[in-house]
Amino acid sequence: MTDINQKKENVKMHLKDLRQNLKKMHLEVIEELMLPKPDDVKKLMNKMDKLLRLIESK
Repeated sequence: MTDINQKKENVKMHLKDLRQNLKKMHLEVIEELMLPKPDDVKKLMNKMDKLLRLIESK
């Protein structure tokens, strides 16, 4: 697998993980009327930062 293909796969993996986490938070807010814990939001923000760094790296 080429380096570019590996980066694409890594980005896809990170996006799927972020999407799943966001869906879970969304369901908690909508169905259970629970706001996410600040630590959970921070973890997601860190994951998003990591993804952004991966995308920007060339």
